[in-house]
Parts: sequence; C-alpha cells; structure tokens
Amino acid sequence: MNEVSANIKEQNYSMCLRDAVEVFTKELINCLFDTNYNSINGEATKNKFLKILERLSIENEACFWLDFEKSFKEIRRKLDLDALAALNSDPAAKSLREIYLAYPGFYAIAVYRLSNQLLKQKIPVLPRMMSEFAHSTTGTDIHPGAQIGDSFFIDHATGIVIGETTVIKNNVKIFQGVTLGGIQVKKSMASTKRHPTIENNVVIYANATILGGDVVIGENSVIGANVCVTETILENSVVTVQSENKIFQRN
Repeated sequence: MNEVSANIKEQNYSMCLRDAVEVFTKELINCLFDTNYNSINGEATKNKFLKILERLSIENEACFWLDFEKSFKEIRRKLDLDALAALNSDPAAKSLREIYLAYPGFYAIAVYRLSNQLLKQKIPVLPRMMSEFAHSTTGTDIHPGAQIGDSFFIDHATGIVIGETTVIKNNVKIFQGVTLGGIQVKKSMASTKRHPTIENNVVIYANATILGGDVVIGENSVIGANVCVTETILENSVVTVQSENKIFQRN
C-alpha cells in the first residue's frame, strides 16, 4: 500500500486542466451554434483543443482536430432534432431560441454529442472531463460512451444518470431524477454491457430507475414516476407504482 501511495504522489495530474476544458467546452458550443462567434473565435478554440491534447500527452493533435471538425455538421443536425423534440414535447417551451439558450437538458445533450465523438476518435480522458463539466453545470451525468439516437429530450434535467453502455434509440423522453444504470458494480464487468437499452418512442418519468445490461424497455412504452425496473418490459407497456395516498383533514 505504501508503495502504491508513493507512486501516486509522484504523478503530476495537472488539475488546472479542468479549468481549461471548461473554457474549451463553452467556446466549442458557442462556435457550433453561432457562426459570428465561430468566425471570430474559431481558430482560438481549435488552439485550445490542440493545447489540451498536448498537455494530456496525446500525439497527432492536428489530425484529431480535423476529424473532430468534420463531425460538426452531423452533430449540429442531431442537436437541431433534439431541440425540436423539446419544443414539440414541452408545453412550457415557447420557442426554439428558448431551448437553445435556456434548457439545461439540451445543453447536457450538446456536450454529450461532442464528447461522444471524441470518444469514438479514441481520445482518452478529455471526453470524460467534458461530460463532468456538463454534469456540474446541469446536474445531468451522461457518460460519453452511451449510444443515443435522434430526437432525444431531457425535461428539467436535474439528477439524471445515464451509464456508459446505455443504448437509447430514437424519440425518447426522460424526466428529472432518472437513472439508467448497472445492477452491479464490479470492475470485472468493465468490458460487458451493464446498462439498459431503451427502444424507440419511450417516455420515462421522474425518478424512475432502470438497471441492468440485459434489460430492454420495449418500443412505445411508458415508465411511470418512481418505478424501479430490473427486467425487460415488452413494447407498448405502461409501468406504474401501485400506491395509496391517505389524506387527513387537519382540525
């Protein structure tokens, strides 16, 4: 144990990189949605990316940026679909502008889609740092390794956890407090699918918990608030908690 502690102490982890990644992520999203901002600050944002990779001791930084930049058009297309899903799903939403500028769930999805692309490019550490920035900002924890389809909507955002091997297909809506997690936490399961699959057109209401890599929530299903699911749900199902509310009149 002492030897392990000594080895850890010898490492320099450049904790200030957290601040650099936060600034880079904010600027990257600004560039993605604002052409005027991108024309003025795009080159500086690129240089921040290259510097972060250099400080992480990652080689071929310029090649990584080229591939990342090529993905922006498709990422923007997906995010526009996500924003439209929010507008069409939330009666409180008055405009697309409101979604882009004020919805924490949309912001969390935007950071996820960018960090997911970096993970696909096999860039270590940075995708997780970006997702943890989004987590601290929005209260939504989406692992960049999750697979999320088109038209994804997160309402209220706070307290959501989406694990690394989660698969979410198209037109899925989830509410605050939802956990898509693993039923066990074992290091030996690192290379296995530990988190559920959510099929098309599923709605998952507040504080629902769905656990397990073999669990599939079938198409067009509704998972009610406060439900805990650890087995597969067939398509077109409605799952709710049976409870009795007792109301007493105070004298």
